[in-house]
Amino acid sequence: MQPTASPIHAAVAEDFAAVNRTILAQLASRVPLVETIGNYIIESGGKRLRPILVLLAARSLGYDGNRHIHLATLIEFMHTSTLLHDDVVDESHMRRGKTTANDAWGNAPSVLVGDFLYSRSFQMMVEVGSMRVMEVLSGATCTIAEGEVLQLTNIGNPDIDEAAYFETIQGKTAMLFEAASHSGAILAGANAEQEAALQRFGRYLGLAFQLVDDLLDYQGDAKAMGKNVGDDLAEGKPTLPLIQAMAKGSPEQAKLIRRAIREGGLDHLEEVLTIVRETGALEYTRERAEAMADQALAELDALPPSVYRDTMAELAHLAVDRQT
Repeated sequence: MQPTASPIHAAVAEDFAAVNRTILAQLASRVPLVETIGNYIIESGGKRLRPILVLLAARSLGYDGNRHIHLATLIEFMHTSTLLHDDVVDESHMRRGKTTANDAWGNAPSVLVGDFLYSRSFQMMVEVGSMRVMEVLSGATCTIAEGEVLQLTNIGNPDIDEAAYFETIQGKTAMLFEAASHSGAILAGANAEQEAALQRFGRYLGLAFQLVDDLLDYQGDAKAMGKNVGDDLAEGKPTLPLIQAMAKGSPEQAKLIRRAIREGGLDHLEEVLTIVRETGALEYTRERAEAMADQALAELDALPPSVYRDTMAELAHLAVDRQT
C-alpha cells in the first residue's frame, strides 16, 4: 500500500517515488521471512512524514544530488524498526487498522526483523557518505532508545509531571523528526543558521505530532486511527491529557486517574474520558500542540521562499489538524 497522494507528497513526487523503489530494493534478504515481515510493515500505510521531511529539507536548500533518496529511505527504516519493537513492548494487536507483525508472526521474528532494518539503515548511512550525517543519526538512535526506555519506566506511574512527559516524547518521537530535517539540511550544505533552523523545525514538528497522537487517544475515531481509543490508558501511560486532568481536576478525579494509570486496563475508561473533557485537558493538550507547530513555522523564516518551504509549513499544519 502506497501512502495516499497529497499536496505534501506532490511537492517531491519524483523523489518520493524513488524512495519507495529504494525501500523495496533495500528490503531484499536471503532470508524470506525478513522480506515478508519487512514488506508487511512498510506497506501497512502511514504518511511517511519522516522521509518526506528529509526530501523537503534538502530540496528547500537547493540540493540537486541523489543521496537524499538513500537518506530518506534509511530514516524510514529506522522508524519502521522502532514500530516493530514498540508493538512487541506494548503487546499491541493493531496498528493502522491492521494486525501487528508480532500478532501475526510472533514477538521474536518481529524483534529480529526490526534489528535487520536498523542494521540496514546503518549500511545505507555509510553509502550516504557524510560523517556529519552519521554523527547526527547515530546520536539520534541512542536518544530514541533512551526515550523508549524512559517511557517504559514511566508506565503505571501517576507521579510523572509535564516536564518528564516532554523529555520522554522528545526522545521517543521528536528526535527522529529532528534528525530527518537536520540531516537533510547537512546533506544540502546548509549554512549554520539554516541548519539550526531545520533541526529545530523537525523537533517542534515531532513534538506537535506526538501531542496530537496523545490527544487523539482520548477523543479520536477508532476506525480512522486504526487503533482503539484508550490504548494509552490501557497500557498505563501517563500522557499529557491525564497529567493535566490530574492537575486541574478535583481530588476525587485525580485519585481516580491515578488509580487508572497504576492499574492499566480499561475499567475506568468512561470515567477518565469524562474527566479529561470536564477539566479542559484535551483543549490544553491541543493548545500545546499548536504552540509547538507555531514554533516550527517560525523556523522556516531562515529558508529561501520555495514550494518546499511552503510544503513544510503544510506539514506543521497537518501535524495539528489531522484526525489519524
